[in-house]
Amino acid sequence: MPRIDLYRNVHMGQRARLFALAVDVGAADIAPPGAAAHLADRCLAMTRELREHADHEDTFIHQLLRERAPEAADVLDAEHVRLDAAFAGLDERARELPAADAEALPDAQHALYLALNEVISAYLAHLHAEETVAMPALWQYAAEQELAAVFAAFRASRTPEQGLADLRRMLPALPPAVRAAIVRGVLEAGPQDQAGTTLAALSTTLSPDQRARLHDDLGVPEAWAVTATSGV
Repeated sequence: MPRIDLYRNVHMGQRARLFALAVDVGAADIAPPGAAAHLADRCLAMTRELREHADHEDTFIHQLLRERAPEAADVLDAEHVRLDAAFAGLDERARELPAADAEALPDAQHALYLALNEVISAYLAHLHAEETVAMPALWQYAAEQELAAVFAAFRASRTPEQGLADLRRMLPALPPAVRAAIVRGVLEAGPQDQAGTTLAALSTTLSPDQRARLHDDLGVPEAWAVTATSGV
């Protein structure tokens, strides 16, 4: 049985969405009315999500890390200082973008692009520290049951809607076998008469190929989830 990794899957989802956002910010046509505000809102939503994610890690993971491996915890605390500054810079650029006049808009867009990539640079270093310093320390100094308890406590803290949003963000970035194992676990833990509806809800962020592969791996036809959702 694989070791419990508190970071791996969620970090893969974050990387994928950060990279996609960077491409979108760089290439977006923000001349139409409302387009600049929409792009700014996406960036502000990302920093808000990453701050919330850091709070969750602090609440559910890093307290145990500080108890068992304080030097590893110190590494993460140092990373947070750089991250907070990068988040603040991106938020400032995002709020400036919708207010820019037509002549200043291209430069404002590029400034937002650069600020986002500064966040990505800082955040990738942070993820690397968690994955190569913090998680190995937890494997060394914490029991598997303690790691399972951390995971369970976090999931219990999430509403059904939040849990669904977490999975939708993460699943497209995972390998097929890992994706199928997670979805299978969710379906088995939930009401069996709602399994088709749950599967359809979980699949909304997957590409058509990913969705088809998931149904193949689960051994159910795609029409099963569609029928369950429509109530037929």
